[in-house]
Amino acid sequence: MNERVLTPIIESGDFSSQVSLVQKWTEESGPPVVVEGLRGSSRALFLAKLVKIRKRPVVIFTADQNRGEVLLDDLKYFFHYEKIKYQPFFFPAWELLPYELLSPLNEISGERLDILNRLRIGDPLILVVPLEAGLQTVMPRSVLEKLILPVNIKMSLEREFLEACLSDNGFTRSALVENRGEFSVRGDIVDFFQPGGVNPVRIEFFGDEVESIREFDALSQVSINKLKAVNILPVRELCLNEIEKKHGVEAIKNFAGKNGCDRFALKELLEKIQHLGVFSGMEYLAPFFYSTRESLFDYLHPDSLVVLEEEDQLQAKSEQFQSLIDTEYHSVMENGDVAASPEELYLTMDEFNNYVSKFKGCVALNTLKTSEEAERTLALEVKPIPLVAGKFDAFSEQVLNWQEDENRVVVVAPTKGQVRRIHELFHDWGLEIDVDLGRISEGFQLIAFNQVFIAEHEIFGRTHKHRHRRKPRSQVFLRGLKDLKEGDFLVHIDYGIGLYQRTRDLQTGVGGGEFLEILYADDEKLYLPMEGLGLVQKYVGSTETPPPLSKMGGSAKRKKSRKRFRKWQKIC
Repeated sequence: MNERVLTPIIESGDFSSQVSLVQKWTEESGPPVVVEGLRGSSRALFLAKLVKIRKRPVVIFTADQNRGEVLLDDLKYFFHYEKIKYQPFFFPAWELLPYELLSPLNEISGERLDILNRLRIGDPLILVVPLEAGLQTVMPRSVLEKLILPVNIKMSLEREFLEACLSDNGFTRSALVENRGEFSVRGDIVDFFQPGGVNPVRIEFFGDEVESIREFDALSQVSINKLKAVNILPVRELCLNEIEKKHGVEAIKNFAGKNGCDRFALKELLEKIQHLGVFSGMEYLAPFFYSTRESLFDYLHPDSLVVLEEEDQLQAKSEQFQSLIDTEYHSVMENGDVAASPEELYLTMDEFNNYVSKFKGCVALNTLKTSEEAERTLALEVKPIPLVAGKFDAFSEQVLNWQEDENRVVVVAPTKGQVRRIHELFHDWGLEIDVDLGRISEGFQLIAFNQVFIAEHEIFGRTHKHRHRRKPRSQVFLRGLKDLKEGDFLVHIDYGIGLYQRTRDLQTGVGGGEFLEILYADDEKLYLPMEGLGLVQKYVGSTETPPPLSKMGGSAKRKKSRKRFRKWQKIC
């Protein structure tokens, strides 16, 4: 009988040698490597050290979006601290409920498609991924490849063909490009702003030849950077050609026949696909149009290092998310609507774990030390920063104690002004402490590193909450409109109480789309585009008596309506 000798938990030694040991373990076949004891932003320091030893693609799964955004900020600082020249990336979730009749923001889809394209061409990314985004299926590689248009200087390209490609990829034509997802044409100049881009791009033609490619400032419209080439990516995660439309329509009809879907809802859906092309929530129908089912794992390099942050939290989050998916799917089916099955839209946690097991050297980062003796496990001693916010005498005493024990103390502040003011304060207090520019979520003392990091807010108190991405107003209020039906009363921020009639597909001078038809007094109607849903809220009254419809018009009336809107918004 062969007995396996278990490697005891390693608890001491130089921090660099400990990271090197973990790196060695990840190069060998075996069970997942477990690193215990890391808390707060110390995980980001550990990962930065790990990446610095051997540059390989890394994907880090977190329990939710907020935790992922916090880790991303921590990683950005410690990459800077360790002088790692490239930056970590973030693969966001849609920030929508499963099967919600809304589309993700163009900014979010643009970020996701940009990441998928970078992975497709083999960029060795350090990627932070919320579990929800990791479980969701994505646009297949073959489809993405067909939708990307590479443009190089001196290449032969008809301007009309470029216009058609931008339109087909979901860009909206406008007179002047100021927002993401827009494009404009002025003579031999074509401007466009990719959803995942920092600045818009200007392509200038000389006949049918690309003469120049430049980035420009969206406000001043002044060129700021010359480019040799640019890849034009789609705006949305579902861009259909006629063949895909035909395939999807047949698949939807078959599904509706087998599941007894409401025929009026089916007719409306098919008309949207055939004539409108783009409508809210269409991304959840993607499995009907694509012949293959792919996830983020299908884009990852085989040599990628997979990191799981807090395994227990990931498992608990997956169970909550799966329950939510099942609930929303059953609700859609009970209403007689068409919906792709959860198995087509999302990976199960068993599938997720199976994918993870195929990568060599998976690392699990856990805060608690739970293993008494296990193979390939490293336990680190990380102490939190004592509570000293606003207690400057206690803080000064604690710093002196750290320095007596030969610890280097670094305070991290988010702005240059704060760095300067903190330097001045420390000089007045007689403290010699390094102050660095950056942002970390939480300070720590790493015993094996003889170094202490402190976030500025842990000394002076948090003055504001940093957000990686602020949700627009429409994303906040749309939840209340999910079950909107004909005859419901709405409150518009400018026009007051109106009666919802229906959703209509309309063409305007600048394009087409879906509009809410809202009836007001004197038979006046308002057609509200889907982008303006943040301006309305469902009416909630104290009695069952229907409210009177408001009259449209007048600035005084609008001010009064705004007050009503805010009042009902609080009630809702």
